Amino acid sequence: MRKWRGGSGKMEIKMDMVSEDKINSMGSMEKLRFVLDGVKSGNIVVLEGGLTPEEQMKLIELTMTEVNEDFPGIEMSGYPAKRGFLNLRRKTRLTVVGPAKVMRTIKKEKDLISAMISAI
Repeated sequence: MRKWRGGSGKMEIKMDMVSEDKINSMGSMEKLRFVLDGVKSGNIVVLEGGLTPEEQMKLIELTMTEVNEDFPGIEMSGYPAKRGFLNLRRKTRLTVVGPAKVMRTIKKEKDLISAMISAI
């Protein structure tokens, strides 16, 4: 896990906030690899525009193949997309993914995600 000490000597966790433009410029597998590599490095990854339900399922599948002693998995949460044409959902509006050992979703509502982040 990549952590560094700030000026106060506290352990800190890096958060990557990725724009929808950057995410949309990637293919599906490239996007998933980008997210998983960031999380495996110990980062919290926040995706503007989020992932499709299919991408979320594929990310979970990909994660399961890489779980080991050093990487126990991911915690993922997101805001659902607003219903659009024909009442269909495209993808989440925002997706937050982090290492399972440092991030735990406490509360998830339509427009609020509360997560506990702890530096080990």
